[in-house]
Amino acid sequence: MEIALLLLVIAAVFIVQSIKVVPQQNAWVIERLGKYHGTLTPGLNFLVPFVDRLAYKHSLKEIPLDVPSQVCITKDNTQLTVDGILYFQVTDAMRASYGSSNYIVAITQLAQTTLRSVIGRMELDRTFEERDVINSSVVQALDEAALNWGVKVLRYEIKDLTPPPAILHSMQAQITAEREKRALIAASEGRRQEQINIATGEREAAIARSEGEKQAEINKAAGTAAAITAVADATADAIGKIAAAIQQPGGDQAVQLKVAEKAVDAYAQLAQKNNTMIVPGNMSEVSGLIGTAMALLKGSNAKN
Repeated sequence: MEIALLLLVIAAVFIVQSIKVVPQQNAWVIERLGKYHGTLTPGLNFLVPFVDRLAYKHSLKEIPLDVPSQVCITKDNTQLTVDGILYFQVTDAMRASYGSSNYIVAITQLAQTTLRSVIGRMELDRTFEERDVINSSVVQALDEAALNWGVKVLRYEIKDLTPPPAILHSMQAQITAEREKRALIAASEGRRQEQINIATGEREAAIARSEGEKQAEINKAAGTAAAITAVADATADAIGKIAAAIQQPGGDQAVQLKVAEKAVDAYAQLAQKNNTMIVPGNMSEVSGLIGTAMALLKGSNAKN
C-alpha cells in the first residue's frame, strides 16, 4: 500500500513537471540539461521531467518603462532636466533571455545616454520646439541596439523638460514681453483699421451724395425738357389751330380785326400808365389800322 502511494505521488510529480500551460501573449524559454532547447508557445505544452527546465518567462505585450529624469546640457550650455517614458516589446524570447543579463536596465541606460547626446546637439529653444525629433532619434538609436536583446523599441515620449529656475524666469519674462508686443501691435492694427474704415465710409458717403446730386440734376433736366416739350407741343397745336381757322372764310378779316384791337388797346394802356404822351411816328398807319378795324366790325354787324 505504501509502495502504491509512493508511485502515485511520483506519477503526480512527473505529470506536474511535464505539463505546462502557457498563457496568451507569453513565451517561456526551456533549457534541456542546461542548454537552450526551445520556446513554449501559448497553450498546452509537454516537457521531459527532470531533464527540461523552465528557465525564463517573458511577456510579449507592449511594456511601458519609466526612464528616470536626468540633467542634460544643451548646445548653449544650459542645464535641462528631462523626464521620459519608453515603450518596448519582447519579440524574440531566446535573445531576450541570453542576449543581455538584464535588457530592461540596458534599455534604460541606453535611453538616458542617447537622450543626453541628442539634446547636447540642440540649443535650449529647439529642445522645446522639436520634441518629435528628439523622440524619433532616441527610438532609432535604441531600436538598432535592442535587436541583439530580442526587444523592439516602439516609441519614446518626453514627459517633461524643466530648465533651471533662473532660465525659467527669463523665459517667462520673454514670453510676457512678446505678448505685450503682440497686444500693442494688435491695438495699432485696430486703430489703423478703424481709420481705414472711417475714410472708406466717408468716401463712399461722398460718392453716394454726388451720385444723388447727379441723379437729381438729371431728373430736373429731364423735367425741364419735358416741360419745354409740352409747351412747344401746346404752342404748335395752338398755331396749327389758328392756321386752320385762318383758312376758313373770313379768317383773314378776323385776324386783322384782332390785330387792330390789340394795337388800340396797347396804345390806350401806354397813355394811361405814362405821363408823357406817346405819339406814333406815322399817324396814317394808326388811322388806317383803326379804319380797317371799324370796317371789319361794321361788316360783321351787317352780317348778323
